[in-house]
Amino acid sequence: MILQTNQPAPDFTVPDQDGNPVSLADFRGKMNVVLYFYPKDDTPGCTIEANEFTQLADEFAKYDTIVIGVSKDPCDMHRAFIDKYGLRLPLLADTDGTLCEAYGVWQEKEKAGVKKMGIVRSTFIIGKNGQLAYVEYGVNPEGHAQSMLEKVKSLAG
Repeated sequence: MILQTNQPAPDFTVPDQDGNPVSLADFRGKMNVVLYFYPKDDTPGCTIEANEFTQLADEFAKYDTIVIGVSKDPCDMHRAFIDKYGLRLPLLADTDGTLCEAYGVWQEKEKAGVKKMGIVRSTFIIGKNGQLAYVEYGVNPEGHAQSMLEKVKSLAG
């Protein structure tokens, strides 16, 4: 199921890198959420994306926005990824894929002629009201954090 803007964001409660539950409901009425899905910890594109979001974390915070990454990697892999690069964002461990399914990012992908299921790099901006303010599937990691910051600024205005 592909999500669209202006529909309610699917609720979730998923453990972060330290095993603590993070729920979308925790932010409702308080913060916007940039929820980004990426294929795998410590791979080239995913590292670029995580580092760029980390560099802009304070800018996002100025606009009452938290950035949260999601992949199917387990908590300990997320913790190692955060420690290796000094990342400043929570990473959710969607090990059973429920969150990926809910947001429609678990799709068939083709690489070198081989088709298999995987996470399509995607980003969702969820407003304080719990509605999807922006949806993008098939993200290019380079410069993506900056373009999401521009979108968040336009929400604030």
